[in-house]
Amino acid sequence: MFELVQVSERTYYIQSPAKIGLVKLGGDEVCLIDSGNDKDAGRKIRQILDANKWKLTAIYNTHSNADHVGGNRYLQNQTGCRIFAPGIERDFTVHPILETAFLYGGYPVKELRHKFLMAQDSDASLLTTGTLPEGFELIPLPGHFFDMCGFRTPDDVVFLADCLSSRETLEKYRIGFIYDVAAYLDTLEKVKDMSAAMFIPSHAAATEDIRELAQYNIDTVNEIAAKILDLCAEPLCFEQLLQMLFREYSLTMNFEQYVLVGSTVRSYLSWLKDKGGLAAMFEDGMLLWRRS
Repeated sequence: MFELVQVSERTYYIQSPAKIGLVKLGGDEVCLIDSGNDKDAGRKIRQILDANKWKLTAIYNTHSNADHVGGNRYLQNQTGCRIFAPGIERDFTVHPILETAFLYGGYPVKELRHKFLMAQDSDASLLTTGTLPEGFELIPLPGHFFDMCGFRTPDDVVFLADCLSSRETLEKYRIGFIYDVAAYLDTLEKVKDMSAAMFIPSHAAATEDIRELAQYNIDTVNEIAAKILDLCAEPLCFEQLLQMLFREYSLTMNFEQYVLVGSTVRSYLSWLKDKGGLAAMFEDGMLLWRRS
């Protein structure tokens, strides 16, 4: 873990729970794409930088989930590097309580206020095309989270963030976290048509051909949607539906899974209602969902 892997002349990634990109900018200067999940990840990245006598100038965050921005503060304090994050992701990076509050739907219980869901705050600026190093391309990848993005480096390596999961992860858990299902599917269709020297997803193996994995992620989304429609043959409240899905996919209920899977299921419900596949009704003080 935290092995430095060279992909091309200028582009590397650090193998970690969420892959971290490293790109040489010229001389001894480098930038990072994401920073790992916590201060310990930041320390290990700093050791790699020191061993290679590299100077960190900037961190470009793909999105604000804690496993991608958790090393920000440590590395910024140690090196003085700048941090950039896209759109609303910048606000979540500066104010990480927003992520847990969004997932829970209110002030989060203490069991959710930990580094897995809530990184340390860091001083991030808004990411734009003008803030990127020369030769970088900013790639919008919405769906998994609000304004998530990826990057194409000058030597044609594409970092895809969390826009798809590995086959192994989906086979184990089935329901991957999604904020906007429609945008997520649009992003996957776009990714299927991309070409690059190498693709680096955060949570799947690096590959020269991303099409098969992108299609598997699409198929899994459609499977989950079909299962929700099937379960909603009779009116169900959200908690009943969530319980049925946990049983169907043999998931273990705890606070983390309740908010991550629960938030995703709510996103499916919104998407299916907007498409006309589900109807919502209020009966006896409850919001019920039923297949149209």
